[in-house]
Amino acid sequence: MSEFKKIEITELNDNFFTRIGSQWTLITAGNEESCNTMTASWGGIGVLWNKNVVFSFIRDSRYTLEFIDGSDYYTLSFFGGEYMKELAFCGRNSGRDVDKAAATGFIPVFDEKAPYFQQADLVIVCKKLYKQKMTAESFFDSEYVSKFYSDNDWHEIIVGEIVEVLKKA
Repeated sequence: MSEFKKIEITELNDNFFTRIGSQWTLITAGNEESCNTMTASWGGIGVLWNKNVVFSFIRDSRYTLEFIDGSDYYTLSFFGGEYMKELAFCGRNSGRDVDKAAATGFIPVFDEKAPYFQQADLVIVCKKLYKQKMTAESFFDSEYVSKFYSDNDWHEIIVGEIVEVLKKA
């Protein structure tokens, strides 16, 4: 049924500066009964605590954060740039108000850990490891506080261990 195949993380050769920063990703958590997704253009991938990890930034106000908090796992779905209109919709609209999958045509795939989307070409399944709220006191340059957090809608830093990588077959 799945068009995806599991690959080893060492097989990844994607440029995640482009994948996250320019083409964006969907961060998704929940289950078949209830889930939510949001678009992210900030984040990264690397090694921390001797584990392969992703780090994501989710504002306190985002509905998806409630699903991340209530789940052990979440996913990052990458689309390669051809779904920018749909990704923009998922970034501008709250799942509290609209069914994003129905509105965009994205088809959720519910696996045992966390949902992702059939249209994606790459999915990273993550297990939550760490969360911390950003604070004004932690910035070395206060310009970033006034530029990005004048409304006090702070990001939570989420670090997730990469437990599975799925690539479109």
